[in-house]
Amino acid sequence: MSSSESNSFPQQNLPTYFDVLVVGAGAAGLYTALCLPENLNVGLITKDTLSVGASDWAQGGIAAVVDPADSTVLHVKDTMEAGAELCQWEAVQFLVEQAPACIQSLVELGVAFDRRGSDLALTLEAAHSRPRVLHAADTTGRKVVSTLTAQVLRRPHIRVIQQAFVLSLWLHPQTHHCQGVSLIHNGRVSWIRAGAVILATGGGGQVFAQTTNPEVSTGDGCAIAWRSGAVLRDLEFFQFHPTALTKPGAPRFLISEAVRGEGAHLVDTQGCRFAFHYHPAGELAPRDVVSRAIFSHLQQTEANPAEAHVCLDLRPIPPDKIRHRFPNIIQVCQHWRVDVFSEPIPVAPAAHYWMGGIATDLMNRTSIPGLYAIGETASTGVHGANRLASNSLLECVVFATQFAQIELEPKGMLQESSPSTPEAVSLTVEDWTVQCQTIAAMRQALQRLVWQSAGICRQQDVMENAIASIETWRQEFVALPISQSLLHLSPLKTVQFDFLDANQGLRAWGETYNLLDVARLILKSAAFRTESRGGHYRSDYPQTDSRHWQVHTLLQNERLWRSERITAPQVLN
Repeated sequence: MSSSESNSFPQQNLPTYFDVLVVGAGAAGLYTALCLPENLNVGLITKDTLSVGASDWAQGGIAAVVDPADSTVLHVKDTMEAGAELCQWEAVQFLVEQAPACIQSLVELGVAFDRRGSDLALTLEAAHSRPRVLHAADTTGRKVVSTLTAQVLRRPHIRVIQQAFVLSLWLHPQTHHCQGVSLIHNGRVSWIRAGAVILATGGGGQVFAQTTNPEVSTGDGCAIAWRSGAVLRDLEFFQFHPTALTKPGAPRFLISEAVRGEGAHLVDTQGCRFAFHYHPAGELAPRDVVSRAIFSHLQQTEANPAEAHVCLDLRPIPPDKIRHRFPNIIQVCQHWRVDVFSEPIPVAPAAHYWMGGIATDLMNRTSIPGLYAIGETASTGVHGANRLASNSLLECVVFATQFAQIELEPKGMLQESSPSTPEAVSLTVEDWTVQCQTIAAMRQALQRLVWQSAGICRQQDVMENAIASIETWRQEFVALPISQSLLHLSPLKTVQFDFLDANQGLRAWGETYNLLDVARLILKSAAFRTESRGGHYRSDYPQTDSRHWQVHTLLQNERLWRSERITAPQVLN
């Protein structure tokens, strides 16, 4: 029986209560569900089907100290240095110290990492001082997610709700604790209570026109948490991966960092290894440095830099090693008529990973009681201003283990009442088609605007103009008839949409709503931080200003402020 057959709920059977709701089914959501105590009734919500999130696309691997020649001190140091003085030392220490045990847990669950003899195979990636990245060829994320998915489907206490889009958090009217969610499922808005809600919704790369993220990465968790009053942190820090496949008609397929770690050269169209002009480590410098090096080089050497590319040459790597380590990259490149054995791959930077997110502590708690966040949607403090390669999958599994100790809201403390009789909403085919077209056009225009204004290089006046445009678009979006039907629902009010492709159209509506908010919040945070650091580069403030800005940016509702100064133990300085 397939996962969709065994784990999807028809509308009439959708439960009204779970002990815990996990929103998102990438590595963070899946492993979280597995770490929760087995005596709890767990609902796992995914807006698509299982295994379509960004974790499934992760190629490079997962970092951990499993080699006696390595040390946790070095892994902590590398992570802190990559984070450009903004990592929370306690969070990094926790991440690194728990990593080996979590790797062992994944192996015991059945994740088949590559080996050299009986030992786990390790590779070097950019800004790591030792080879410590475990991998499963070049599809590590897929292997991890497929293994975790199989485990989830075997657990009777975990029920999967597929094709369900979470519309909002449901807060208790008196205590303001999170007590569940409203969601769109089978064309109906439903309300589900829970003793805890865990957001594992992934990143927001789809806010940019050029991104390695899948279409589901629309910043949903950050948007719905912000609208409920949660504190968000460091939203300006977005990592732009330097090497995404760049060919007309092709998706921005990520060419893993591990390719450069194994010896590939980054060259321009004339064959020059230009990265050394910008940093002594060349193509193995931190990602933000390499991305800016490519951006700057194209600006200086190409007549149309926005559509230009550089090249990633795998030919310095022995062919047998390429075949063993990067079979998926070979296959995808061949599909787009690039033979990696005889020619370099055309590449350019693309938005890849969001360091900021919903502010959490070491127990994954947010500022809203009963609400937790994990993975890319969370800001745990481990990534600072720039994530170290292959620490993202690690963060998902390490922090998920904390949910073995989750504290639930007592069921008696949740608001008690019954949902209303569904109210039908009907639209003509013409009206629905026009609104869908308006929403799609707005999303595309938004992505282009954010790429131009909050991409690799940023500037105050450009960002302010972009914020003004987004605020105008948001007003237009809210005025749409479909928005009027969805944005003013009182708790427990249910509505049923009776028109063709309602679920697909309502998801597109919800994602665009979230992207409009996420775009504005990223730009506001980026305009607020008047320096350059990590993944945030200002052409009008190109220097790092540690005197004033060695701080987190914090955002709640419309308030934006700075944290206290971030410090690290002297031993790391």
